[in-house]
Amino acid sequence: MRIVFMGTPDFAVGTLQALVESGKHEIAAVITQPDRPKGRGQKMLMTPVKEYALTQALPVYQPAKVKMPEFIAQLRELQPEIIVVAAFGQLLNQEILTLPPLGCVNVHASLLPKYRGAAPIHYAIMQGEKESGVTIMQMDIGMDTGAMLSKVTVPIGSEMTMGELHDELKVKGAELLVRTLDELDAGMVKPEAQNEAEATYARLLDRAMEKIDWTQPAAKIHDLVRGFNPAPGAFTRLPDGKSLKIWKTALAAGASASAGTVTAVTKKGFIVACGSGALEVLEVQPESKKRMEAKVFCNGRGVEPGTVLGNIEG
Repeated sequence: MRIVFMGTPDFAVGTLQALVESGKHEIAAVITQPDRPKGRGQKMLMTPVKEYALTQALPVYQPAKVKMPEFIAQLRELQPEIIVVAAFGQLLNQEILTLPPLGCVNVHASLLPKYRGAAPIHYAIMQGEKESGVTIMQMDIGMDTGAMLSKVTVPIGSEMTMGELHDELKVKGAELLVRTLDELDAGMVKPEAQNEAEATYARLLDRAMEKIDWTQPAAKIHDLVRGFNPAPGAFTRLPDGKSLKIWKTALAAGASASAGTVTAVTKKGFIVACGSGALEVLEVQPESKKRMEAKVFCNGRGVEPGTVLGNIEG
């Protein structure tokens, strides 16, 4: 097939790479988000998809808005048979969706109709799901509402982080997309409509979601920590108001105490009482410092039994 690929972050690189390495298709162009300034120096950085595309000498387009008439005209000139989308970051309008003869297909990192939207991998971990996966769907004008073409399921272990799930879905989704294109070309795909009654949404993450509420059950906080590792990180506040990111925890037995109270220092870290149950904190990152084992933080008198976390707002 003659394909136009649309994608931006690292997750999308897996799909583009699989298409290239399959040797079965012609990549007419790669569409990705514009370069943006990042970090303290505000240096302009290419998207991961652009970086990879340039190593393969693929034509790259970076429209500020894909809906602009001048870009749609460029897209028509490329004459794609199909458009493959993976975590692109812009919504496509009806004109683009119907431009290729085979339409647009999306590589979505959830088992649709669960977790439509922007952050499905984070939510699968945060909600304590036992499995996730990738759905290849035929795109329509809605937000991840199109007919499903294929799925692959990935189990989620009790200690699996968002980053680990991301990496597995990146590989599995890429493999599934290549197989699905073969089946589509052979007329073997049977689109399946989504059950709207089962739909859930994974809305954009915000800073308020990152703050640990110690009145929640220990298992819920454990899932939050896993869901925000390696980014953006769940945090709490120390008594002096400084933030403390919590990167790794384990469910633990703890003495009865008010939520947020450090009840013990252990060989591996420290135990915090929760709304129900307790968590052993194993890895932290104090404000303006690097990640470290929680026992190192305790050795530096970071916390001790009786310290209360999270009482400061913000």
